Amino acid sequence: MKEAFAAVTKLLQGLDQEQKLSSLMYREIMLTRIRTALGFDAACCTTVDPSTLLTTGAVTEQGLESIHGSLLDNEYLQDDYNKFTELARSAAPVRSLREATAGRPELSRRYRGVLQPAGFADELRAALTAGGACWGFLILFRREGNKPFQPEELQLISSIAPLIAGRLKAMALSPASQNDSGVQPEEGIIILDDRLEPVSLNTGGRYWLEQLQQMEQQPKPGLPGPVRAVCLRALGGSSPGGGIPAEGMPDGEQPAVNGLPHEVQPANGNSSAAMLRFRALDGRFMNVTASRLEGPSGLVQLAVSITAAKAADLQPLITEAYGFTDREKEIISQLSMGRSTKELAQLLHISAYTVQDHLKSIFAKAGVSSRRELIWLLYSRYQ
Repeated sequence: MKEAFAAVTKLLQGLDQEQKLSSLMYREIMLTRIRTALGFDAACCTTVDPSTLLTTGAVTEQGLESIHGSLLDNEYLQDDYNKFTELARSAAPVRSLREATAGRPELSRRYRGVLQPAGFADELRAALTAGGACWGFLILFRREGNKPFQPEELQLISSIAPLIAGRLKAMALSPASQNDSGVQPEEGIIILDDRLEPVSLNTGGRYWLEQLQQMEQQPKPGLPGPVRAVCLRALGGSSPGGGIPAEGMPDGEQPAVNGLPHEVQPANGNSSAAMLRFRALDGRFMNVTASRLEGPSGLVQLAVSITAAKAADLQPLITEAYGFTDREKEIISQLSMGRSTKELAQLLHISAYTVQDHLKSIFAKAGVSSRRELIWLLYSRYQ
């Protein structure tokens, strides 16, 4: 396994030299190179908004398109084993389903409802983190008849995951390219019913649906992952806590609601998290937001808006990328309003010396030497 690790690491490092690869192409080639060291029957690699952990687009293979929507339903609406929200903050961000369930995968809703019907016996999941933030998730699948993922294979993925995460982070933060196409579509508006079926959309909504489908190489009738993700978050009203379901299911399992999986246990009541940022094919940063609409007759619909991201919209993404602490983020926000060191000290109830220490740390993380450079980097470079 050491030889396999060295070989695949070399292949991935060589891939990092290919600067002109799109995120989609990088992930496709990356999966091919991992396969030289570790066998699997199908795979999915998705990028995420590190602020919300909602998918911004997935690469799927070997027929996974048919179950991708169900995997998202499980991720955003149900408690289960190896939830990505849990893995992203775990000291052990790579796990297999067989390992997590102690050899009893039938305890998992995802296994019973999605994986087993599709012929899969085990699933390896990895949160791809770099700089203290999560930039994507990797899932590898093995079919019935193949051995489950072994500890040394999980270790191999753990070892190469930071390489993949670093490349996804770099791609997510590269400056936006100029849109030379001359196409400036209007704001995208899409209205969906509670089964996530589009019922009406404007010209901009149709344009962005096609763009997102193209980004995921998805058949046109399908709902793109980013749109589905924000809708599920809006329907659920929160991000699931990622807890492990109680043993003894499926006896006590809740039925599906409105054709979607039953929401089991929301972590909080914050529906404002139904938002993500993604990179369009032309390099622009875009916002996708979803709001739940309720009519007097109990009719539930979802309104999705797709708009160009402003500098302020990108700050959560950028500050996550540089690994700033909460206090440093607070100072950066005040710096953007022109606060002096003295004003910062008074506002935050700390000494001017402490402010200077924070500024030194901020400058070092961002690779700048002045406040002006910092403000340009965080508020102008990505527009």
